[in-house]
Amino acid sequence: MTAGDFLRRMPDADFRRPTNLWRRLHIDPTLLMLLMLLTGFGLVVLYSASGTDTHYVKRQMVFFGLGYVGMFIVAQVNLQFLERWAWWFYIGGVVLLVCVLFFGVGAKGAQRWLSLGGFRFQPSEIMKVATPIMIAAYLCRRAIPPRFKHIVVTLVLVFVPTILIMRQPDLGTSLLIAMSGLIVLFLAGLGWRYIFGALGIVLASAWPMWRFGLHEYQRTRILTLLDPEADKLGSGWNIIQSKTAIGSGGVHGKGWLNGTQSQLDFLPESHTDFIIAVLAEEFGLVGVLALIGLYVLILGRGLLIAVSSQQTFSRLLAGSITFTLFVFIFVNIGMVAGLLPVVGVPLPFVSHGGTSLLTLMVGFGLLMAVSTERKRINLNL
Repeated sequence: MTAGDFLRRMPDADFRRPTNLWRRLHIDPTLLMLLMLLTGFGLVVLYSASGTDTHYVKRQMVFFGLGYVGMFIVAQVNLQFLERWAWWFYIGGVVLLVCVLFFGVGAKGAQRWLSLGGFRFQPSEIMKVATPIMIAAYLCRRAIPPRFKHIVVTLVLVFVPTILIMRQPDLGTSLLIAMSGLIVLFLAGLGWRYIFGALGIVLASAWPMWRFGLHEYQRTRILTLLDPEADKLGSGWNIIQSKTAIGSGGVHGKGWLNGTQSQLDFLPESHTDFIIAVLAEEFGLVGVLALIGLYVLILGRGLLIAVSSQQTFSRLLAGSITFTLFVFIFVNIGMVAGLLPVVGVPLPFVSHGGTSLLTLMVGFGLLMAVSTERKRINLNL
C-alpha cells in the first residue's frame, strides 16, 4: 500500500479542522457571546424607553427567545441545499408580496401585513433574507466579476420585490431590500463604471421620482430633514425632540430612568425607531459609544466569517448579511440624529419589534452556518 492509498482511505474527518462542541452545534461562540451582550444591553435600554412598562420588555424577551431558537435551527441548514432552493424561497416571498396587494391588512394608511389564522406578519421581512440569498445563489454560478447580462438579471431580481414593497407603501423597507441585493452584486466584483453609471442614473431620475414617484408624506419627510423648524409641532416634532434628547445627555448622561424627554413622553416612538435618543439622553456619549462598539465587533466578526469562507455562495451571503446590518444601524442612527429622512427603520436588537427581530436572527443563523461549514482539503496524490 502506497502512502497515497493510505491517505485516501483515511476518514474525511482527519482532513477537517479540529471539531468541538460548538462546531458540532454549528454555533460561532464569539458571535453568540456578542449577540447575547447586545441583547442584554438592548433590554436595559428598552425598559427605560417603554416608561418602565414591563409589557414591551416581556414581549421582547419572548421574541429574543424565539429568535435564538430560530437562529440555532437555521444554523443547521446545509448551505448547498440553501443554494439549490434559493429560487423557491425567493418566488414564495414574491408571491406573498403580491398577496399583500390584494388581501393585505391595512394600518395607518399602509397595507403591509397578511393575516393567517389570527397571526399577522409582514412578507417584506421575509424578502430581507430571501433577496440576498437569491442574488448570491444566482451570481455564484456565473462568471465573477459578473457580465452585463448577469447584472441586468440581478437588477430585475432585486427590483421586483423592491417595487412591490414600495406599493404598500413602505419606502424604508424597500430601500433596505434593494441595498441587500445590490451589496451582493458589489461584493461579486461589480465594475466601477457600472457603479458610477448607476449613480448618474439616480441623479438624473431624482426630479421625476420627486414629482411622480413619492407620496406626499414621503416628500414631507425629506423637506422636514432640510428644515425641521418649519413645522415644530407637526412633522418636525420627532426630529426636534430626538436632537434635544441626544444633546441633553452630554458625555455621561442623566442616568438610567432619569431621561426627561423619554420619561415625560416628549420623545415619540421612544421604544422603537427613536430608542437610541433614549440611550443618548440617559447614558450619554459613553453609552452610545459602548453600543456602537458592540456593533463594530459584530460587524468585524461577520466580515471575518465572510472572508474565511471557501465557497463563493457562502462568501457573498455572509458579506451581504454583514453589510446589510451596517446599513440598518447607519440609517437608524442617521435618521434619529437628523442626518437622514425618517423612514421607520428600527435599531437592530435594541428597538422593540417582532418580525424584524426574528428576521435578524435568521440572518445570524446563516452567518453561523457559514462560519461552521466543513472545509475539506482535496489531496491530489
